Amino acid sequence: MLLVRKGEPVKAYSISTSKFGLGSKRGSKCTPIGRMEVAKKFGRGAPSGAVFKSRRRTGEVIRPDAPGRDPIVSRILWLRGKQSRNSNTYGRYIYIHGTPEERNIGHKASYGCIRMKSRDVIDLYRQLAVGSQVHIIRGSLKRTQAGQAYAAQNESYLPAAGN
Repeated sequence: MLLVRKGEPVKAYSISTSKFGLGSKRGSKCTPIGRMEVAKKFGRGAPSGAVFKSRRRTGEVIRPDAPGRDPIVSRILWLRGKQSRNSNTYGRYIYIHGTPEERNIGHKASYGCIRMKSRDVIDLYRQLAVGSQVHIIRGSLKRTQAGQAYAAQNESYLPAAGN
């Protein structure tokens, strides 16, 4: 994921997308593509690893790669599709959110959402307001102008699988 401000690349994050591929069909568990916006945000002030169920904190906090469960943790950025092809994104409950399964970041692992490490989603949450534009693309960020500019400035930038 590449954070872009005023057309300039700011920061890159490793993410995971759906293990079922890309798409917007209801019930597909795919990650939708296209233009979207942050519709709602949840988790302000919550500790890293705070568990959410139905966008509410449960009171539980788990550490990265804790065995057994894979809840939504740390922060939630709920997405709304802005095109006819992804207009059902909000109703499908597609989020950018933290995952305790940080070992799987960079691999296709989700059920439609975009997963991030807790420290990264907390950082992104601070930088994006409700209404911020999100563009989910097919393929590598290095194929975009902003991605190429970021890669040129940051030699260690290598997008992880699933990005």
